[in-house]
Amino acid sequence: MKSKIRCGWCLKDTIYMDYHDQVWGVPVHDDTRLFEFLTLEGAQAGLSWYTVLIKAENYKKAFAEWEVSKIAKFTEKDIERLLLDNGIIRNKLKVRSTITNAQLFLEVQKEFGSFDKYIWQFVNHQPIINNWESLDQVPAKTKASDAMSKDLKKRGFKFIGSTICYAFMQAVGMVDDHIVSCWKRNQ
Repeated sequence: MKSKIRCGWCLKDTIYMDYHDQVWGVPVHDDTRLFEFLTLEGAQAGLSWYTVLIKAENYKKAFAEWEVSKIAKFTEKDIERLLLDNGIIRNKLKVRSTITNAQLFLEVQKEFGSFDKYIWQFVNHQPIINNWESLDQVPAKTKASDAMSKDLKKRGFKFIGSTICYAFMQAVGMVDDHIVSCWKRNQ
């Protein structure tokens, strides 16, 4: 039986391959899921995606099953609890940013009707399909991620630089960066 050809970044183990095969690059329009990825991508700053990926379920439990309205009301006591939770990345700035971002996320939902409607505007509400032959062609950021980052920062969001935004865009399918030989591209 011939094995599937995948993007080279995910070959470390089955956790990575499953994420690549089932999640990465699949368009997401659910606000809760978009908040989850926004948070996890921000948590990745300075670390590998794998470090965050293996803690994703712990994050879900620690952050109220990603119920944004609950997270937005987290207090100093919640922050103290989270900083003792070795199932997540215990960085005070990243923990605080999740709460701040939840509050701002709710404001964006109110302004646009949904976060989905707001965030997908940066790609004209259609996934960008790239045709990279190899991983070294895939950029770390683009004009669209620059614009997204700039607007989110203007709104007060934290841990949302252009590189983080581009990784978010890839994760939620706003951008399809599967290389052309990848089985996902050729479904």
